[in-house]
Amino acid sequence: MMKFQSAALAVACALALAACGNDTPPPAEPAATPQATEAADAGAPPAMEQEATPAATPAPSDTAAQGSDPAVVADCATTIDSNDAMRYDADSITIPASCDQFTIRLTHSGQMPVAAMGHNVVVTSQADMQGVIAEGMGAGLDNDYVKPDDPRVVAHTDMIGGGEDTSVTFDVSRLRSGGPFVFFCSFPGHAALMKGSIAVE
Repeated sequence: MMKFQSAALAVACALALAACGNDTPPPAEPAATPQATEAADAGAPPAMEQEATPAATPAPSDTAAQGSDPAVVADCATTIDSNDAMRYDADSITIPASCDQFTIRLTHSGQMPVAAMGHNVVVTSQADMQGVIAEGMGAGLDNDYVKPDDPRVVAHTDMIGGGEDTSVTFDVSRLRSGGPFVFFCSFPGHAALMKGSIAVE
């Protein structure tokens, strides 16, 4: 008797649900991802799926940045521009081995006066650079921040302000030994950003 009542109750529930229109099948279980299947096979709980995020683009290294803007050299001469942002537009100069003399022309495309944002080009060996800068500060603006008759200086231009230009021509033989050599601005504090390599090849 009890079995019959239980069966009748189950049929009644099924008819009531059908009458309410709830004939939607239960949602299917989501298929397991390959990662979840592998985790289950290994006996580990499946990891939660996450949205893929694009890989971060690596920042350019300092090494990649250096030597990326070589000066244009033609007829044993080059022109380098400087600006109010304390920058040269070149960070390397390659002098052809066939040149006996070489000319560096410096322009200043900024607007600030020489006393506030003056620039020059000084050529020394890399080993002499810091000493030349330190003693050049004592020499002052009247001497283009270069100690007069400093034997460590291969060549240097005048100090110029916005809208001006200058140049220097020097004997290339001074760069054929004792290097590596560099060029830089000797205005106090500028060589931290305004410097580059210079070589004969």
